[in-house]
Amino acid sequence: AEQLPEKTKGEKVFRFQVLVALMLSSQTKDAVVGMTMRKLQQAGAGLTVENIHSMDPQTLNELLHSVGFHNNKTVFIKAAAETLIEKYQGDIPPTADEMMELKGVGPKMAYIVEQIAFGRQTGIGVDVHMHKNFNKLNWVNSKTPEQTRVQLEGWLPREKWSDVNVLWVGFGQEVQQQKGKLLRKIMTCSNPLGAMKLVKRLGFDVKKEAKKIGMEEEVASIMKQN
Repeated sequence: AEQLPEKTKGEKVFRFQVLVALMLSSQTKDAVVGMTMRKLQQAGAGLTVENIHSMDPQTLNELLHSVGFHNNKTVFIKAAAETLIEKYQGDIPPTADEMMELKGVGPKMAYIVEQIAFGRQTGIGVDVHMHKNFNKLNWVNSKTPEQTRVQLEGWLPREKWSDVNVLWVGFGQEVQQQKGKLLRKIMTCSNPLGAMKLVKRLGFDVKKEAKKIGMEEEVASIMKQN
C-alpha cells in the first residue's frame, strides 16, 4: 500500500490513495490491487477524493471489477469519499479510530493506513494470515484476528509494532499463495536454515516446494547443516 499511491500529487491525494489501496486489498492479491490502483489513477481526473465522489458508481464498479467483492467496495469507497468531503475537508480521518467509522474499514486497514499516511502507530494491523501464523508460533492463543491484535499488543514493545506489519503482512501471503517465490527468497537470505525452520513451523512443506521448482539438491544441502 505504501508503494502504490502517487507521491507527487500532494499529501491529501497520497493519503486518500493509501486508504483506497487498503480498502481494495481485502480478499485480493497484491498484483490485482496494483493493477486496479493504476486504472483508478489514470481514470478521468485521477484517483482523488473529488473525482471518486463525482464518478458514476457503475464506472467505478467497472474499474474495480477485478478485485474481490468489488460491488461492496464500490459502495464503501463512494461512501468514504462523501464522508471525507463532508467531515474532513477532503482529507482522510486523522486517527485510526475515526477511520474505522468508515464502512469497509476495519482495525487492520485503519492501523496500517495510520502508519503509512501519518507515521503513527497506535495499533497493530493483523490480517487472517498473521492471525494463523502467530498462533502456530505460539505467540498468541486466539480465535480471531482482533484477539490476536490485542494479545500481541499486550507483550510486544510498542516500538516494534510498525515492524510487524512491514515484515509479516507480505510474508503471510507468500507462505499461503507464493510458495515458490518464498522458497527462492529463503535460499538467498543470510540464514537459509533458520528461515526453513521458521516456515516449517508455519506448515510450509519445504521439500515438496523444492521439488516443484527444481531446487531439491540445494535445499537438501542446506538441511544437512542441521
